[in-house]
Amino acid sequence: MNHAQQAVRDDICRVGRSLFERGYVHATAGNISVRLRAEQGGGTLITPTDACLGFLQPDALAWVSDDGQQLSGERASKTLALHHRIYAAEPAAGCVIHTHSTHLVALTLSHRAASGADAAANADAESHTDDLLPPITPYFVMKVGHVPLIPYHRPGDPAVGDLVAARIQKAKAAGTPLRAVMLERLGPNVWHQTPAQAMAVLEELEETARLWLMAQTAGQRIEPLSPDRLEELRQHFGAAW
Repeated sequence: MNHAQQAVRDDICRVGRSLFERGYVHATAGNISVRLRAEQGGGTLITPTDACLGFLQPDALAWVSDDGQQLSGERASKTLALHHRIYAAEPAAGCVIHTHSTHLVALTLSHRAASGADAAANADAESHTDDLLPPITPYFVMKVGHVPLIPYHRPGDPAVGDLVAARIQKAKAAGTPLRAVMLERLGPNVWHQTPAQAMAVLEELEETARLWLMAQTAGQRIEPLSPDRLEELRQHFGAAW
């Protein structure tokens, strides 16, 4: 193992501990992977199956080659196949994080997900009728973007990879690339270039779900940002909405 790979291992453990200590993950739910560059040894690092993200050990992380052969560490998480599908569909992704974040899962359990309900607020409503949440805050629009809701499948079902890859490609074709999808009853998968950046996407997404549920519980209707305000965010910040 070289120093570059060791730094990535340490970063995964740091992010996992941060997510655990702040309640974004619990017990042995959730996983983190990083696609390694050639100078880092290549392949993928992923948290082991049934590992608690709050107590990860760098040497225990599963190192898997591009062809699926495990090179070192404990047994890889069963979601490795889904992570690989995300990396294949989105070459810009360097890290994928999956959690069972409380408010996001609750949103799908309560049937209060905004899929289709606020489609008129979307710039391309026909392409985004399965959105988990409408564009209710500027930072959700800028930092997260559209989040498709993927129908429930059992954990580890390979069919989920096909659905997620198809949604990534569809969003790209619409000019609104994704940084997250939501698995019904299970939780979000988010991605970005680094673990810290992927963690920030997750934080913004979970906070938006919390705001949405708070308003719904109080009987309040949140108006999404208007098309003019969305266009302003595109022009000033390059928001992909």
